[in-house]
Amino acid sequence: MRPVAIVGPTATGKSRLGIALAEALGGEVVNADAMQLYRGMDIGTAKVTDAERRGVPHHLLDVLDVTETASVAAYQRDARAVVERLLAAGRRPILVGGSGLYVRAVLDDLEFPGTDAGIRARLEAELAATGAETLHARLTERDPIAAAAILPSNGRRVVRALEVIELTGRPFSATMPRPGPARWDTVQLGLDLDTDTLDARVDERVTGMFADGLVDEVRRLEKEGLREGRTAARALGYQQVLDALDGHHDLAEAADATARATRRFVRRQRSWFRRDERVQWLDATRSDLVAAALGSAG
Repeated sequence: MRPVAIVGPTATGKSRLGIALAEALGGEVVNADAMQLYRGMDIGTAKVTDAERRGVPHHLLDVLDVTETASVAAYQRDARAVVERLLAAGRRPILVGGSGLYVRAVLDDLEFPGTDAGIRARLEAELAATGAETLHARLTERDPIAAAAILPSNGRRVVRALEVIELTGRPFSATMPRPGPARWDTVQLGLDLDTDTLDARVDERVTGMFADGLVDEVRRLEKEGLREGRTAARALGYQQVLDALDGHHDLAEAADATARATRRFVRRQRSWFRRDERVQWLDATRSDLVAAALGSAG
């Protein structure tokens, strides 16, 4: 029995397709969206409701408090355990999500070195003092392969790469995803749309989130410690609303900023998944999408 992974950019309908395949194949959904791990982050992550799940079991949703830091290493351990348990029970695992590293962590043989609080603190202080591009230049000298794969503006990722190099004495690129045979011979299906259509969907989704109560959701989560969460507070939409609540801009500007940031994120997702030749791509608008996906899933 081969698991199925449904990947691709935000707003392409991955969740709906995952539920449809689970119903048709006798499967269960395994979440691979880092922000949907968090309890209470529902509207801003477009988390499927109980009614939308149509009785299909979903795993690894709502497993973290907003004050906790999401760990890809912990997710790798937990998601692989769920997949193995489902396979043993004769249930088809359907991995669904757009967090590229989380998907790769489950399906590929990736290792996640530990951390060192002292090294991390020193590098983060240097990041704050000199900026991400300065640290990225150092990474280019020490590990050009890793530097080529990490945006110069992604300070958090650059710090992590330099930390691993210093901690292990090995290139950070040695731990990065390297496409090969996917674990469990997983079928990987990608959903995508043309850029204009996808941008319009993103704008519509963001407008809907604000109309459906995203601001109230952020206010509630703020009382539960959202601002203290290293990961959750940076989530798309949540960060922009917090900035509005702090008076940096109004809510209309927060919605516009969320849409712009999401469109940029969509392009990074597309670039990440398109590099993996194992993914079979499907047009998310095709009328026979479920049938086509079932044909590929076998």
